Amino acid sequence: MKEIISVIRINKVNATKQALIDAGIPAFTATGRVMGRGKGQVHYDILKGAAAGHPEAIAQLGNAPRLVAKRILTVVVPDELCKTAIDTIIKTNQTGNPGDGKIFVTPIIETIRVRTGEEGDKALN
Repeated sequence: MKEIISVIRINKVNATKQALIDAGIPAFTATGRVMGRGKGQVHYDILKGAAAGHPEAIAQLGNAPRLVAKRILTVVVPDELCKTAIDTIIKTNQTGNPGDGKIFVTPIIETIRVRTGEEGDKALN
């Protein structure tokens, strides 16, 4: 089993959830608004606003790194669905622009369904 943790744009959450469902992966966990940043220094919308001459955007630009609002979507899948889940997340979120997100994959040693006590892949289905 694998845990796939994806950090994605807020506006891509619903499309990603639907794409995962359509790919046969109906179970996932979405974490509310999280803040972070990659290599970029500021939020791209602020840069666009500053470039357009909006004073409030210009005022927000500074030397300190800015954090950007994102969402975390976590999926635990059997090994055979790992590539499908990753490909689905990439296809749905890839715009070709900085800030598209990151995907982290970790092994899951054990899974147990609390309600029934089922273990392993049975606990995921």
